[in-house]
Amino acid sequence: MVALVAVAVLAPLTLGPSTIEPEAAPRSASREEILEAMRHSRGYNLEATANGPRLQAEVLLRLIRAAEERDPERRPLRIGHEEWFLAFLERTGLPASGAPLYVRLPHEVGQDIVADYRRERVLARVVKGPEPTRAANVHISWEDGPGKPGKYSYDDLLSSPTLRVTQKKDIRYRLLDYGDRLLYAEVEGLHGRPTSGALGLLFDILGEARVLESRSAFASDGCQVVRGRATKLFITRTATVTVWPDGHADQGVPKDRADLNVLRERLEEPMELEFVPGVSGASAEDDDP
Repeated sequence: MVALVAVAVLAPLTLGPSTIEPEAAPRSASREEILEAMRHSRGYNLEATANGPRLQAEVLLRLIRAAEERDPERRPLRIGHEEWFLAFLERTGLPASGAPLYVRLPHEVGQDIVADYRRERVLARVVKGPEPTRAANVHISWEDGPGKPGKYSYDDLLSSPTLRVTQKKDIRYRLLDYGDRLLYAEVEGLHGRPTSGALGLLFDILGEARVLESRSAFASDGCQVVRGRATKLFITRTATVTVWPDGHADQGVPKDRADLNVLRERLEEPMELEFVPGVSGASAEDDDP
């Protein structure tokens, strides 16, 4: 369900192990809840692959905000693949056969999302940069079974260069909401590579790169600026792209869009966070897609 297109200390939060609450059984969000959250996502093409991460994050954060108000136990949220798929079809008016690959493939393998939004299980301390308003550990996975793959891939033909995204059976990341931007940190299980142009030829040799981090900010007209960091072998690359409302993605930010350049500068601000260990985080074994 996810494809990542590639902190001044206000009140540092330091938590000892005794403050971390035990595991709790997730509460499943209903199709109606997911659909209501999706209805508020407007101003961009929900069917475009590059807009998929934005839709998922917006819906997830709306469900988390509602859960904070309604669930005093603060149980993690489970978003099931069937409920998400049906909500997406109703929101877009598409038949099941017309759903985009980035939605259809997760449904076919049974990919579910579990988000633990108990901050004390996510963030230990903000060292540099702004304080997030919300933080969650996100786990996206499907169960083993006959015919179930260990990963799947799909292409984004609207990006420049075109991209191939590969998702492993287990994806984990930290999602932090700052109000004016989003941060996906300590990403594991997500890979990508350019498939056209000179970079496509280079990655034919190098193979797919592992996504480490992605930052996103959004303009009033539906454009988004994404700054991602990925690694392959000993090469780490950071790149910024502009994703237009129709889902077309271009490298860099147009010089004549002052508002988008403000977003770019915001995403480039230094951020340093200490996360609660042992809950999520990329490992060296994740280098092989």
